[in-house]
Amino acid sequence: MAYLVLARKYRPQTFEQVVRQQHVTQTLSHAISTDRVAHALLFSGPRGTGKTTIARILAKAMNCKEGPTPTPCNACRSCREITTGHAADVFEIDGASNNGVDQVRELRENIKYMPSHSRFKIYIIDEVHMLSLAAFNALLKTLEEPPPHVLFMFATTEAHKIPITILSRCQRHDLRRIDLQDLIAHLQSLCQSEEVTVAPETLALIAREAGGSMRDALSLLDQILAGTTGAINHEQVLDLLGVVDRQVLHELTQALVTADVPALLTALDDITDRGHDLKKLYADLLQHLRDLIIVKMGAKVDQLVDLPSQEIKQMAEVTAQLPHSFLVQLFDKLSREETAVRFAAQPKLALEMAFIRLAGQKPVLAIDELIAKLDALQGSVDHACPPVESVQPPPQPPTGPDQTPTMINPAPSAASTTSSPQPAAAPVDQPTNSTPHPPKNKEQAWHTLKKAAVAKHPSLSRVFANGKVVALDANQVSIEIRGSDFDIKMAQRPKTVESLRAICADLFGDDYTVEIKARVETNGPVQSEKEEKQQLKQQALNHPTVAEAIDIFNGKVVDVKIL
Repeated sequence: MAYLVLARKYRPQTFEQVVRQQHVTQTLSHAISTDRVAHALLFSGPRGTGKTTIARILAKAMNCKEGPTPTPCNACRSCREITTGHAADVFEIDGASNNGVDQVRELRENIKYMPSHSRFKIYIIDEVHMLSLAAFNALLKTLEEPPPHVLFMFATTEAHKIPITILSRCQRHDLRRIDLQDLIAHLQSLCQSEEVTVAPETLALIAREAGGSMRDALSLLDQILAGTTGAINHEQVLDLLGVVDRQVLHELTQALVTADVPALLTALDDITDRGHDLKKLYADLLQHLRDLIIVKMGAKVDQLVDLPSQEIKQMAEVTAQLPHSFLVQLFDKLSREETAVRFAAQPKLALEMAFIRLAGQKPVLAIDELIAKLDALQGSVDHACPPVESVQPPPQPPTGPDQTPTMINPAPSAASTTSSPQPAAAPVDQPTNSTPHPPKNKEQAWHTLKKAAVAKHPSLSRVFANGKVVALDANQVSIEIRGSDFDIKMAQRPKTVESLRAICADLFGDDYTVEIKARVETNGPVQSEKEEKQQLKQQALNHPTVAEAIDIFNGKVVDVKIL
């Protein structure tokens, strides 16, 4: 007898044996028990997930001698014929090769006749989306009102290609992709039945390569069992399937993070010598970086990362010392290079250049973290360098054309002759008044508040240049800030508002609060559009945050764009 591949030898014969499709099998079992099976059913989903298998089990359940029953006996004549594919009343039709209107007309003629010995005459049409539009139209009326002894079961991987008029006449069941753990568990069970020993890492490799398809996984396992003798070695499996080991991806990622260009090029050269597909390697590396980002986030890792728990733990240890923004930066740069690698005449060279560019990337700070560091730096500078009163030089005597200036030594004052230490300047963060005093009028309130605010935040001097107190109540100071939209946004930052409230409480009393009102300036001399853009560019270049960023990163301004 010819060898029977694992996908056929271990094809499920009952609903309970179907892997990962309980939402479909339970629905059909309940429908059979309550006599509510639809006359037309559509099974859609990825390849190798059990669409045709479920249709066959349903056919056995409906025509079983003990049925209709959710658990066919697999021993009666009807069950045995359906299992072997020789049932006289169950027709399996390939939609790709029988897609014409003539085949549908022949089907319509045959359904008039009663089944030979079974309860129902069942038509299973695989890849039904391959039928032509004329064939679908010829099937419409028959599909909507078939004879009571006929059942239609359709299977497709592309349900969106089926006309809506057909979909509306069918009860649709969507099958799911089989996850990694279910595939590994099923493969382990089959290996025990076949009395072969396969390492768990090899089974995990097969499951990943299957991509959620049970049929693909069993075909790969068949290939491994046929290509190896004795103990199955993981290295042999990698060479046999032409797959890059997961450890290689970890090593490539580590080399990218540490900017180890020689290690990157050496690993890539070894992968090329083994004959691996470099484009698939690139896709695997992108997927690996994506998984690292999810692991770093730490939210629903088991659900979002389809990898064994041991490898997820290893990835968590790797990402513990890496900032999240750096991983996102690597993924973004790598994904941008994908087009160049995919369409390159020499993918190895393109991949080498991509790795060299990526290895030169330095970790970047997130915007929020950068702003926080700049604010902290500004605060430390303000605290270390308090404002100093300017000292005017002594007046010089007038001199004539022929006169030599005479140095006049002013009489030393009592203060200057005494070598008493000068008192240290008070920190800017402390209020200038030892005791809070309520303001007498709006002008005094604005002068006092502006002086304290600019001393604490020198970068806001431009913002407070055009402002005034517009209302002064018993416990509130209302400030109006006038200027550009940028100035107003700076004044309305939560940090600025909180600082002003603290200053106001220190100067005027704890009962006082501050309210900021904004008014965008629209008046003034009309400038040309070019002059306005030039002025905006100059404002951006003179902004303290830009200067601090340039100083921190030792950079330079390449261009300023006005949107």
